[in-house]
Amino acid sequence: MKRVSSATIATVFGPNSGSSGPLYRQLYDSVRQQVLLGHFSPGQKMPSTRILAADLGVSRNTVLNAFEQLKAEGYLQGTSGSGTYVAPALPDEMTHAPRSKAPNGPARINHLRLSNFGARIVKMDVTPARTSFSVRPFQPGIPAVDEFPFDVWTRISNRHWKSRPSRLLTYDEAAGYMPLRKAVADYLRVARAVRCDPEQVIIVSGAQQAIDLTARLLLDPGDPVWVEDPAYASARGALRAASARLIPVPVDANGLVVADGIASGSQARLVYTTPCHHFPLGMAMDAARRLELLDWAARASARILEDDYDSEFRYSTRPLPALQSLDQTGSVIYLGTFSKVLFPALRLGYLVAPPDLVDPYLIAKGLTDRHGPTIEQAIVAEFISEGHFSRHIRRMRALYQERLETFLESAQAELPEGVVIPEPEAGMHAVALLPTGTDDRDIAARAASAGVSSMTLSSCYLGRPRASGLVLGFGAYGARQSRLAMRKLAQVLS
Repeated sequence: MKRVSSATIATVFGPNSGSSGPLYRQLYDSVRQQVLLGHFSPGQKMPSTRILAADLGVSRNTVLNAFEQLKAEGYLQGTSGSGTYVAPALPDEMTHAPRSKAPNGPARINHLRLSNFGARIVKMDVTPARTSFSVRPFQPGIPAVDEFPFDVWTRISNRHWKSRPSRLLTYDEAAGYMPLRKAVADYLRVARAVRCDPEQVIIVSGAQQAIDLTARLLLDPGDPVWVEDPAYASARGALRAASARLIPVPVDANGLVVADGIASGSQARLVYTTPCHHFPLGMAMDAARRLELLDWAARASARILEDDYDSEFRYSTRPLPALQSLDQTGSVIYLGTFSKVLFPALRLGYLVAPPDLVDPYLIAKGLTDRHGPTIEQAIVAEFISEGHFSRHIRRMRALYQERLETFLESAQAELPEGVVIPEPEAGMHAVALLPTGTDDRDIAARAASAGVSSMTLSSCYLGRPRASGLVLGFGAYGARQSRLAMRKLAQVLS
């Protein structure tokens, strides 16, 4: 069989090859590439290391190192005295590009089709995060991470690591670290009037995982689900991914209009609601409407998914009790998150499951990600049990109220007539209602170009948008940032 020539190797080796790194690695890459492309046939003899080194103008050690690596990986074979040959069977046949009539053309790859689930989710109006998240005013949903008690967190973290916590470095329960579950249960009983035992608390990777698990546990394709309209778009996405049939139910000043949901005629299996602080409009569901919803759910054998995402931050009154506190029939699945009250990168949340759903949730959680990071859970458990969590919430509530006042003053001074911002009673965002007929998507895009982030109100509607506006976060931004961003937004709106 004809020997491989040095000239053939030289065509993809050297300064013009586009490779980088040590010379032996460049030579390794060029030989491996030509073997995989089929330019060197199985069993074909390679030039001697001495001749190849001379022809390429490199040291013999460079060639020897490259050949030894190729032999170790199975591309070449041979022994001293008999020469070196291309291996008869390659180690990565799966990546071996076959010869074609057009050798420089792209290889043809047969792709498996996506599943029905995969085909559904790629068509959703959700943009996957491909770069690190850049926080700028008035991106909603971001807490004041600049005011986070780093010293306290660091002290607790160091204490755990110094104790050599081998028990925290192995596998844990699917439901999460038990001391954290106890701390969450104690906190919820006092702060949110939630009735639960630690065994009902399941630690999840943020509220989004809780919504996804609930959808997959409770819903079959085509099952009707009531969703507030407008509502949190990512919650709708998780429900749609489960092939649920979403029924938009309007909200008014008292929250979800239960009578309209009943009038829709759909026997909903699940209701998604934010009763203590509606997202995005901000109202709270009143007592009469809560009792009406719970009564309907009990009669319809439906479940209610209560998303209590940031209602700790209430300004005019004490935080309202959770809807779950009134539940007598185990209809309510309660969920909360540390993303809004601590920091989003923590990726920890919790749900309180009715007793009959605890085991199904545990099995589903275990199959999804086994359990969350235990060290972080241990830190949060102590952060809560030592009182830092409650103090942090009180301090943030006061800070957010100050930032809200600055935000509203700036809006009143800067924004053009016709833009209305109802004063929020809770939370970390406000809604700027735009004049009828305004395209909030166009405004949001132009504001983004000017350095101001927002969420469009129209994107929160499942049905035809009944209002146009921008959802604007104020909690994460100091007075100077807020005033400057409001000025930029005013220029766009003008």
